Amino acid sequence: MIKEAELVEQLKSEQHKDKAFGTLMSLYKERLYWHIRHIVKSHDDTDDVLQNTFIKVYRNINHFKGDSKLFSWMYRIATNESITFINKRAKQLQVSSEEVKKLAITNLSADVYFEGKTIQLKLQKAIATLPEKQQLIFNMKYFQDLKYKEISEILEITEGGLKASYHIAVKKIEAYLTNN
Repeated sequence: MIKEAELVEQLKSEQHKDKAFGTLMSLYKERLYWHIRHIVKSHDDTDDVLQNTFIKVYRNINHFKGDSKLFSWMYRIATNESITFINKRAKQLQVSSEEVKKLAITNLSADVYFEGKTIQLKLQKAIATLPEKQQLIFNMKYFQDLKYKEISEILEITEGGLKASYHIAVKKIEAYLTNN
């Protein structure tokens, strides 16, 4: 297993960049896919956002300072790309970003790549009722089992604030599932 510092060094080297980028993609493609998928919901849209994320990583790797883990930096890019995608879609459809998210959940049951049962669909609807930041925190903690420290680096929020937001999100989701 290649060390992160070594990988970053290779990514910044013109001679090794392409090979190192292939390694980077194989290491993080699936994790980033699911992170993005929990935000944008649709498989096809996720593929588009994932591609844009990797393009941004490739183009901006020389700006990576190493203040955080490479993984956290890429997750931040993926998160921002996902939010940008939703906002662009909302502008195209001339609706709010919340409406785009609701539409995506409505379309989930027709998505051939969604293998969820009724309860998973209900959970996705419950998550969609949360404010955007709580959605991100809940998805990263619940579905991806990231540690609070990692989420803190990705979202640039204190761990205490994250724990409180996650706890509130869980309570809201429990209330939604109980009442619907």
